[in-house]
Amino acid sequence: MKLGSGCVRLLAAAGMAAFSALAGAQGAIRIGEINSYKAQPAFLEPYKKGMQLAVDEVNAAGGIAGRPLELVIRDDNANPGEAVRAAEELLTREKVDVLTGSFLSHIGLALSDFARQKKVFFLASEPLTDKIVWQEGNRYTYRLRTSTYMQVAMLVPEALKLNKKRWAIVYPNYEYGQSAVATFKALMKAGQPDIEFVTEQAVPLGKVDAGSVVQALDDARPDAIFNVLFATDVTKFVREGNTRGLFKDRPVVSVLTGEPEYLDTFRDETPAGWIVTGYPWQFIDTPEHQAFLKAYESKFHDYPRLGSVVGYSAIKSLAEGMRRAGSAETEALIKAFGGLQLTIPFGPIEYRALDHQSTMGAYVGRLATKDGKGIMTDFRYVGGAEVMPPDAEVSKLRRPD
Repeated sequence: MKLGSGCVRLLAAAGMAAFSALAGAQGAIRIGEINSYKAQPAFLEPYKKGMQLAVDEVNAAGGIAGRPLELVIRDDNANPGEAVRAAEELLTREKVDVLTGSFLSHIGLALSDFARQKKVFFLASEPLTDKIVWQEGNRYTYRLRTSTYMQVAMLVPEALKLNKKRWAIVYPNYEYGQSAVATFKALMKAGQPDIEFVTEQAVPLGKVDAGSVVQALDDARPDAIFNVLFATDVTKFVREGNTRGLFKDRPVVSVLTGEPEYLDTFRDETPAGWIVTGYPWQFIDTPEHQAFLKAYESKFHDYPRLGSVVGYSAIKSLAEGMRRAGSAETEALIKAFGGLQLTIPFGPIEYRALDHQSTMGAYVGRLATKDGKGIMTDFRYVGGAEVMPPDAEVSKLRRPD
């Protein structure tokens, strides 16, 4: 019997309703997220907002095959042991499907190893350590944020243009800082063989004695300074350095310092002329960023920070991976993320199958002040793919899966 077009439409609608009911019966896809919210609020509160915006957008568009996303968040108290305990609890009690998060590099490495042991998919959203995708990389871990190597490699061409011979270095004495310094030295030596590193100040994370550090740097009489301090450490360093004239007629190259999280605290103390990586949110006019900016400001009545972009992009990455995989199952996600492409507020990115690193980039520019606030000027976007080492070199660095 031939069915009329009205019957066909009714049957199709019934089929869709049955599919939606089946998807709903499966429940939400649960994303377990672990981070140092109490220890790093300036970055991670905007990060949480970015995640929520992305979850809302995904769910408003029908979720993943009809299943909504749900965030289950835990604080790791900036402690690797607590991060692992939180991850265990998320898997066993909360029954999350995937893990994401972490800010500090040593915690990201602990969670990556946990994912390897438990055979669960982990998207490291923020930790910058190269080890997470290279020396200690594993098949269960992918990473979104521009890595330490990539951030430093973006700055080195600008540092070489300064043509300064005597450099001083200041950094937090843990994995991220140590890695950044090693990369800076190697790349600068390759480009300027006569360079000298006249002093290094390695400070405990979160416990900088800014007066002593500034005095030690000034005593070494360097021609230029490479800074890797961040969070409250860099704020104290800038304030003390301004007071003592450390930065007068002395260029500074600095990782991350152009991010709004730091410029918000510097305000009129922003050190003019520093060469930095960062996020000049007010001046980016690409369509993808303007759409994100409008949605973020509408929802939160505030401007985004770099953390907002990372949190948003992490959830969008997971959602796109789940669509490609057809599920949130670990093995399917591992396969889906290899070569996964999507567009984030910074533009198109890809998760490289070679080392599980995304090609998310960063903005490179100089610091200045405007209306009593810190801003980035003379900036340009550097895509992550532009600053990766050769594939053959990466293959040697990465631990076999």
